[in-house]
Amino acid sequence: MILEKAQQSLPKEFGIELIDVQIKRINYVESVRRQVFDRMISERLQIAAKYRSEGEGEAAQIMGQKQKELDGIQSGAYKTAEQIKGNADAEAIQIYAEAHGKDPEFFSFLQTLETYRKTIGQNTRLILATDSDLYQYLKSSGVVKKR
Repeated sequence: MILEKAQQSLPKEFGIELIDVQIKRINYVESVRRQVFDRMISERLQIAAKYRSEGEGEAAQIMGQKQKELDGIQSGAYKTAEQIKGNADAEAIQIYAEAHGKDPEFFSFLQTLETYRKTIGQNTRLILATDSDLYQYLKSSGVVKKR
């Protein structure tokens, strides 16, 4: 449009032909220039906000995937641990059953000692009759202190 207007305004008698018009710079008045810069800044901020938003969405997706995988790993580990505990308990029960079958009286004695170990603490005081089986056993082992 500028080229057409300029070609029309050239006098033909000089023999000048206008081929092209190139604009190197446009100078706006100060008030318009400030508005153009503000609009440019606003557009750049919108683009930056868009990229930030997309990045945050991607980060949230990655974190969700990571949490899902972590939960799966922990669940698998818990399952494996419980299976190992179950197998160990089954083996312990089998060993106890075999021991009980070989010598039921000794097995009963061991179970009694285990019960005492779990119930009697360091500061526990027991009152036992002198004819008690536990008292006789503790006395013979030297655990009972005489007062």
